[in-house]
Amino acid sequence: MQAWRVHRNGEPSEVMRLEEVDRPTPGEGQLLLKVRAANINFPDALLCGGQYQTRPPLPFTPGVEICGETEDGRRVIANPALPNGGLAEYVVADAAAVLPAPEALDDAEAAALHIGYQTGWFGLHRRAHLQAGETLLVHAAAGGVGSAAVQLGQAAGARVIGVVGGAEKARVARELGCDVVIDRREDDIVAAVKEATGGRGADVVYDPVGGDAYAKSVKCVAFEGRIVIVGFASGAIPTPALNHALVKNYSIVGLHWGLYNQKEPSAIRDCHEELTKLAAQGVIKPLISGRFAMKDAADAVQRVADGTTTGRLVVIPEGEAR
Repeated sequence: MQAWRVHRNGEPSEVMRLEEVDRPTPGEGQLLLKVRAANINFPDALLCGGQYQTRPPLPFTPGVEICGETEDGRRVIANPALPNGGLAEYVVADAAAVLPAPEALDDAEAAALHIGYQTGWFGLHRRAHLQAGETLLVHAAAGGVGSAAVQLGQAAGARVIGVVGGAEKARVARELGCDVVIDRREDDIVAAVKEATGGRGADVVYDPVGGDAYAKSVKCVAFEGRIVIVGFASGAIPTPALNHALVKNYSIVGLHWGLYNQKEPSAIRDCHEELTKLAAQGVIKPLISGRFAMKDAADAVQRVADGTTTGRLVVIPEGEAR
C-alpha cells in the first residue's frame, strides 16, 4: 500500500515521501481500517519538524485523525497510533476508541470532526462552563480549531467575537456566523473587544495561538472571565503574570484534550454523541476548504504549517484534489 513517511525532521514539503509499505496487521484489540479521508492537523506539521511534545521514532507516517472503513463496511472515526499515522491507505486503531462516523457528514467532514470539535466542546463546556448570553472571544477564528469553537459557541447561545489575520479570513469568519470579526492586522483587538462588549470584555477567551494573542486577551477579559489555553500555534508560549489574574479576577484554564482518553474515556464517547446530534441538526459542520489527492498530501501539510489555510484540509486517498 501507499503511505507518506518522514525519515528526517524538517519542513513537510521537504521531508515527507510517498512510499510503498506493507499493509499493517492489527494486533489484539485492534481493527484494520481502510482510510476514506485523513484530516490534516497542525500537530502533523509540528511532528514533521520534530517540534511536537511527542516525537515518534523515524521513519513515521503523519496523520492523527481519519474517517475509515472497517472490514465489515462500517464507517468510523479513529485516531491511528503513531508512528503509523493516517496518511496511508490502511491503518490500525484500537477498537475501543473507534467511534461511528456521523451520517450527516461526508467522509472529509467526519475526518475533521473529532479532535477539533472535541477540543472545542471540552474547552468551552467542561473547562470554561460557557453560558448562553455570554461573550466568547475566539482567536484564529477562521482556522480548523477556531472555526469549530465558533460553531460550538453559537450552539451554546453565546455571542461570538472572532479574531483573524487578513481580509480573506475575515470573510470566512463572517460566513461562519461570528457576531463581530476583528482583523488583528488592521484593528486594535483590545479596543475592539471592549467596544463590542460595552467595556465589559469577553467572558470566555478561546486561545489556540498563544504569544501576542494571549497578551491581548488578558487586557480584554471580563470580570470572572475564563481564558482557555488550547495551544501555541504562534510558536510563542506566554508566561502569565499571576498577579494580573489575581487583581482582575479571571481564570487561566488549561486544556489537554488527549488526557481525557487516559483519565476518562467515557467522556470522549459522551461528547461524540453530543457532537453527532449537533451535526444531525445542522448546527455544526466542519469547514473543509480543500480536498487533496494522496499524491498531494505533503503540499496540504505544508500549507497548514505555513498558516495560510482556512478551515480544514483533508486528504482523500482515492480522490482527486479539488
